[in-house]
Amino acid sequence: MERTFTVFIVDDDARLIKALSRLLRTKGYHVQSYTSPHEFLADHDATIPGCAILDVAMPGLDGLELQQALTIGGSHRPVIFLSGKGDIPITVRAMRAGAIDFLTKPMSNQDLLAAIARAQEEDAKTRQMDTELASIAAKIATLTPRQREVFAHVVAGRLNKQIAGDLGTVLNTIKLHRGAVMRKLGVRTVAELVRMAQKAGITK
Repeated sequence: MERTFTVFIVDDDARLIKALSRLLRTKGYHVQSYTSPHEFLADHDATIPGCAILDVAMPGLDGLELQQALTIGGSHRPVIFLSGKGDIPITVRAMRAGAIDFLTKPMSNQDLLAAIARAQEEDAKTRQMDTELASIAAKIATLTPRQREVFAHVVAGRLNKQIAGDLGTVLNTIKLHRGAVMRKLGVRTVAELVRMAQKAGITK
């Protein structure tokens, strides 16, 4: 069952939060709001699909620091920044850190909703990729240590005969291991095997 996309709003301006929450709920979004960045971090659940709208200037922990805290915590939550003034250096820092957009208050509803739509697409792509990587990792975990060695040699471009020499065994044994690797990982060609290894970050 697909989980509802949630917009997390973190801003010390309660009036702005109220206005944004009202707007987003009329557009069908689930909204969770916080006036304290620390409260948001304490309550944050990275498994919930959604994006975060963060005020840049907040007491205690500003928006950029909050974005960094999310990243350090392993969350790939898409972030949209709001600022009371157009600040080019801060905008550049935010975008380099992976922000979806940087909007200057008062922003138009159209610009905000467009940014959230982009964030929703980004969140869906990231979660799909995470699911795919978890599936690949689970398959690789089924390999025996020797099959794992053969896998690494094959994706490095080594031929069966070369792998046999490297591992000190006979050619037929390598063929058997290679066949088992292909079956366990659910691939039919070396090209598919290489793509899977690249996604998993495996290099020889």
